[in-house]
Amino acid sequence: MNRFQLNFKRNVGATSESIRKCSPKSVEEWEEYYFNKVKSKDHIVGLGKKLYIKITEVVQAELDDIKEQDCIDYMINLVINRTFDGYMTEIETIYGQLEKILNVKIEPAPDEWDRLFNMDFYIKIDEKFIGLQIKPVNEGIQLPEIYKEKAI
Repeated sequence: MNRFQLNFKRNVGATSESIRKCSPKSVEEWEEYYFNKVKSKDHIVGLGKKLYIKITEVVQAELDDIKEQDCIDYMINLVINRTFDGYMTEIETIYGQLEKILNVKIEPAPDEWDRLFNMDFYIKIDEKFIGLQIKPVNEGIQLPEIYKEKAI
């Protein structure tokens, strides 16, 4: 869906905003609200049909071109190169810039905190914690809301 932008706001509406506005007590209440006030069921069915065509025609043709070595190379690149690049970016961002700017000690979060709270690092103030999560700058792709706020 992401690749073909079928779940983008222009296709499915402002779902987060709409569900907050609706404040449903059940999935049935949300479904009724969504189909009456946001997008029609026919519209969503149409998106599902488009997705099916994309998967069965476009994606299937691409899958036929994938070789075993492509998958091996991808996994090695993901686990080794991209993990290392992300680690170096974190180190540079946290220890090279943020600690100096804030003039506070920043600690790496334990794995448990990362899994529970999506926290990469933390700042301890008295007996309280401020969690930090570092993300790469891919404007408009990974964190569109942050970039909208940044522009404001």
